[in-house]
Amino acid sequence: MTSVENAKGIPMPVVTLNRVMLLAGITVAIVLQQPLITTALFLVILPAVLWGQKASLVFLVGSRLFEKQNRTAASESPKLMRFNNSIAVILLGLAQIAFLLKAPLAAWILSAVVALAALVALCGFCFGCFLFYQFNLQRHKLFGK
Repeated sequence: MTSVENAKGIPMPVVTLNRVMLLAGITVAIVLQQPLITTALFLVILPAVLWGQKASLVFLVGSRLFEKQNRTAASESPKLMRFNNSIAVILLGLAQIAFLLKAPLAAWILSAVVALAALVALCGFCFGCFLFYQFNLQRHKLFGK
């Protein structure tokens, strides 16, 4: 991808890959009762939140895997993707803390919320996008531009 393509946003095939990875990973983790899978997902998404798409393993893999589709695909705002991933990182991070505190039910519920959000987004409604819009709307009302 050229820098011009990166500037327009994150291609939807990469966004979809991110959602599928979260949904599938957490589903497998819950079925197998393997908290380390949620830890791995947390560690895969954390660099993208901290340093952006250039540090995102999902972005790097998706850019190569879907190179042809990405050229003509619709895109999503990097800010929106980072916001959504931030929510996932916070919830998965809290799940890791819950696992460490011997509260597996709470940890699985937090993880399931991430999976549910990914599923709903794959079905066409991005709850994180809704929160992002509301956050910016309220911020604008309070502080103006």
